[in-house]
This record gives sequence, structure tokens and C-alpha cells, in this order.
Amino acid sequence: MKSSVQHSRILAIQEALRDVPTVDGWLFYDFRGSDPLAYRVLLLDPTRHVTRRWYYWIPTTGDPVKLLHKIEPHVLDELPGRAQQYVSWEQQRMLLASLLRGRRQIAMQYSPFNAVPYLSRVDAGTIELIRSLGLDVVTSADLVQRFEAVWTDQQLESHRYAVVALRSIVDEAFSYVASCITAERPLTEYDLQQFILSRIRNAGLTTSSPPIAAVDAHSADPHYSPYESGSSPITRENLILIDLWAKQTFPGSVYGDITWTGYSGKHVPARHRMIFDYVRRGRDAALSFVQEKVRAGEFPCGWEVDDICRNTIRETGYGECFIHRTGHSIGEDVHGNGANIDNLETQDNRRLMPRTCFSIEPGIYLPGEFGIRSELDVYVSDREAVVYGLPLQSEVVSLL
Repeated sequence: MKSSVQHSRILAIQEALRDVPTVDGWLFYDFRGSDPLAYRVLLLDPTRHVTRRWYYWIPTTGDPVKLLHKIEPHVLDELPGRAQQYVSWEQQRMLLASLLRGRRQIAMQYSPFNAVPYLSRVDAGTIELIRSLGLDVVTSADLVQRFEAVWTDQQLESHRYAVVALRSIVDEAFSYVASCITAERPLTEYDLQQFILSRIRNAGLTTSSPPIAAVDAHSADPHYSPYESGSSPITRENLILIDLWAKQTFPGSVYGDITWTGYSGKHVPARHRMIFDYVRRGRDAALSFVQEKVRAGEFPCGWEVDDICRNTIRETGYGECFIHRTGHSIGEDVHGNGANIDNLETQDNRRLMPRTCFSIEPGIYLPGEFGIRSELDVYVSDREAVVYGLPLQSEVVSLL
């Protein structure tokens, strides 16, 4: 049975397609869950049992068309449009050619040179097949952003709630460390992680994976996760990095994601303060760049923001110690499907769109010593770029 929600989604997709005058339509393709973005954009159940290839063609104007295998004729029943069925691979190609006849340029989940692997879901052979029909395949990157990364007002409120709660949990976590040390109660990285998890649950939040709690040399590993057995003790004079992300539990909620560093002593060492200051400069330069651009009605690409941050840190002489992208899209998944702040791991040439959110989280990592990362989340509206969960961290927090 066709869904009115999905009918409205198709109309919204066609409206978005009309903003891309060179594109004749959007072709969705999936084989056994190869394109999870197709299920998300089309509001399909990703757990359904599908064993054969299906195509769904949404032209800029006119009715959509489904191309389905004859033994699975109902897999797209909730979507509007007439259905065509194939049995053999020859028939599949013939019907696909007929379906796309007269078209010149179509969008698919494709990224030239796999520059944005999050989007690159259609296999090379299928792209070759479509091109053999005389069609130009272009990336659906910004179309996907419009339906995967753009937030509703309710989602924005869920983000604000999450970030404010996480900021409070940071303070609680640092106070907990201080109380354990003062009372000489044993505390490990794993214990701190579990404390943070308990506070996340108490705040009515959920998380996709446990937070990071890392001490000294472990903080130089950007994706360190403590184990129950063998995690480091937290004692006096330790650098402590915590990275926590969570969202509310109701459907559609979006994440907050922040990172703070503290020092379990009265006086933060000069080297720690210096490295934090270098990280902060990169963070704030990127944030100011985005805010100035958005105020001027301009929306930069993800790679441009990364360059601002990375070049600022390079000027300090620690550019080689900044080994990951500056930030990532944030949505219903903590790593969302919008533009990432990246010109290192990929060159993300997607523009930051209004009503989307991303992290800015530069880090300097000194193997065998310590690492400093400072992370905030930026929500871009039509006129401004906003950070919730203030104040921002301005220096390493002295916990004693």
C-alpha cells in the first residue's frame, strides 16, 4: 500500500531536482542492501528481505517508475509509480534502457574518484551499465544532503538538549575524577567511561558506542577506547581526554558530540597549555570562518573549512600531528551523511547547507606523550552559524 508520507517525499525530491536544471532525474539502485542511503531517502524499511536488484527512477517531472524482479514484485509497494518487472539479465537491461531513453544526465549515489566514500554506494559495474546507455551519471551528494542532513525544528531542539546535557556531564565527570583522587579511591579510564555512560542514561540520552576516556599517552590515540581489564589508572598529574556523544531516545533525534580535556593536578604543565592553545586557535579560526561566511550569505565547502583549521595548526609547526579531518556531519547518526569538514582524508566539495550541523574537532597528538582535541558542534541556519552547549573550552581544566 502506498504511503502518503512517501508520496510527499517523492514530491519533495522532484522539487529538489528542479533546483538542478541539468539533471533529468534521480535513479536509485540497490542489491541486497548495497545502498542504505536509498532506503533512508525513500523512507523504506532497511530490514526488509530483498535478494534481487531493484531500480527506482524519479524524473524531474512526471511519474516515478519501479523496475523489479518478477519474484520480488512488492518490495517497493509503498512508493508511488508504475512498476515494470524483469526476469533475465537481458530483460533487465532492455527495460532499463527503455526507462531512461531520452535522458541525458541522471543523479546516482556516486562520487567521482570515490572522493566522498560515505556517498559512493553504487558499484562501478552499475555505473558502467548506465553510461553504456549514453547517459552522464553525476553525484547525488547535495540531493542526499537535503534529505539526510537537513534538520527539522524538532531535531534542532533535540540537538540543543543533547549538547547542553553533555556539557553538564563533562563537568560532572571532572568533578568525579577530582573527588576520587582527593578521597584516594581507585579510578581507571574504564571506570570513568562507565560513570559517563550512567550520566548519559540518567539524562534520557542514548549513544551508539561508549565514550572515550583516555589518560596521558592513550589520549594521543584519537579513537582509543578503554577495556574493563587493563585500562590505565587515573591518578594525580594526568592529562585526561573525554569525548562523548549522545542523543535523545525518540525517533528522529539527532546527536550532540563534544570533547574536553582536563588535568588532575593544580597546575597544568606549560607544554599541555601550549598544545591546547594551538588546537584552540585552529578550532576558533574554523568557527569564525564559517560564521563570517554564513553572515554574508555564503556557504563554504567542507574542504575549505578544513583548510582554515589545518593551516592555522600548520603555522604552529604541529601540522603533521593533526592526523584526521577537522570534523564530520552530525545527524541521527553521530557521523551523519552531510558535508564533512575534510580536505585530508577526502576532499569534501559538498557545500554546508542551511539547517545542517557538523563538528569542528582539531587535535594534536604526540605519540607516547599525550593528545589534545577540542570539539564543538556548529548548526548552520539561513543566516548564522551557532554553537550550543556553551561555554567553549578555553584552556585545559585544572581538576584539583
